[in-house]
Amino acid sequence: MKSNIYVEYQGSKKEQKDFIAKTKEIWVSMGNKIKDINTLDLYVKPEELTVYYVINGDTKGSFPFED
Repeated sequence: MKSNIYVEYQGSKKEQKDFIAKTKEIWVSMGNKIKDINTLDLYVKPEELTVYYVINGDTKGSFPFED
């Protein structure tokens, strides 16, 4: 089964894959490898225009929900 998650807020629309790609980009920019991601949790807070992430249970951060 294939599924998609979309977040729409104030005229902006983002897909789950957009958030995952941005998080992976940040992870790699910190000197890590994609293959080292075991778990990825995303918390989208449109009212704050922010996406929060937790990688492998201990690496935390955020980035803006942008169009």
